Amino acid sequence: MARLDGFSRPCCCKVWLPCWPTSLAPHAPTPQGWYFKVTLPGDGQSFALIYSIEDPAGGNRCAGVGAQVMGPDDGYLLQFSPQVQQFWADPRDLALGAVFKQRGPAQPLSALKRPLAPAAFEAGVEQGFQAGATWHQGAIVRQEAGAGGVLPSTVDSCRWAFSVRPVVGWGDVGTRQKATAGWLAALPVFEPHWQVVMAHGLATGWIEWGGRRYEFTDAPHYVEKNWGGGFPRRWCWVQCNTFEGEPGTSVTAVGALRGLLGVPGVEENVGMIGIHHRGRFYEFLPNNGSLSWDVDTWGRWRISARTTEYEAVVEATCSVPGTPLRAPTIDEGLTPFCRDSFCGQVRIRVWPAGQTAGPPLLDCTSAGNSGAVEVGGGPWFSTWRQQAEMAGPVKQLLNLPLDVEGLAEWLPPQLRPPGL
Repeated sequence: MARLDGFSRPCCCKVWLPCWPTSLAPHAPTPQGWYFKVTLPGDGQSFALIYSIEDPAGGNRCAGVGAQVMGPDDGYLLQFSPQVQQFWADPRDLALGAVFKQRGPAQPLSALKRPLAPAAFEAGVEQGFQAGATWHQGAIVRQEAGAGGVLPSTVDSCRWAFSVRPVVGWGDVGTRQKATAGWLAALPVFEPHWQVVMAHGLATGWIEWGGRRYEFTDAPHYVEKNWGGGFPRRWCWVQCNTFEGEPGTSVTAVGALRGLLGVPGVEENVGMIGIHHRGRFYEFLPNNGSLSWDVDTWGRWRISARTTEYEAVVEATCSVPGTPLRAPTIDEGLTPFCRDSFCGQVRIRVWPAGQTAGPPLLDCTSAGNSGAVEVGGGPWFSTWRQQAEMAGPVKQLLNLPLDVEGLAEWLPPQLRPPGL
């Protein structure tokens, strides 16, 4: 065992990846998206690398590959291509990339659509990216033609190369990792499907943003993935893993109005709070307690939850306007659909259940304004106050003590859901 930032953990942390396949059948237009965040010192000085593929089989008007970067002070850059064959991903491991432009005709495209050594990537790929659990590399330029909506980039180019040391996946340290929203989220039941892949890691390397180079060592890193027909109709989200005096603490909190796959018109309000703190995981879901949120159209987030053991409150504020981002939509493909900022001030508190009048078990505040905040979908005409509501049968299923990772290991390879 090794000690790192207050965590006792195996030297090689496992991150669990219940991701739906990229090598989809020709009739499957399912979009997929990956979000990798690196937080640098200072208010709003962060980067998010956001990759997406719309209609991996190609053929419809929304098909395409997107590489978005959200940068310091809520800057923005997009490179989009309608050529889905430029994209590749491993159906089981966290490994993906795209080759937008080769560096000379020396190699066929197929030879570049796999994880490459850094020098080989640099020699063969002029514009594109590769991403994995422990290595990220890429170079993209402003190229917005074909993407939905009007959302201009604020810089012309971005390049990066950095390594990642995973620390925490999703769950207690040293135990099997969990599906983020319960075990059904690992299967094609809800729309969309979502998984926090790495609640906390440490990134070392550099990012060149519009000609300015940022170098970092052991910067907090966070990863999540989503897949399905499109994002929820409406949602709010808070994420932070840069807390004052509490290195390694991480929170992800969300409220969403989402659909049930295969049942048109059926939606439910669901939410989640997950907190990793000093090696302990606090999980709050609608199936194990109550959860509600009170979120303004922009600038204020409050998500609270209670189980039989604990109560939690996640609060965030943001005084800057943030930036719109593109997200997958069912009808318009990759189009402006949410607003984000890296300048959120975040506070998390947890108490024993029924003891909120007393001192909390944990009370953590972000280091300055370094939290990530988001509102998406809509309409957002006024404050959204909502209690999570989960259908009885779904709640009963989620409460079954099913070990999805163990079940996947028991199944023959040809019967395992991809990514499990």
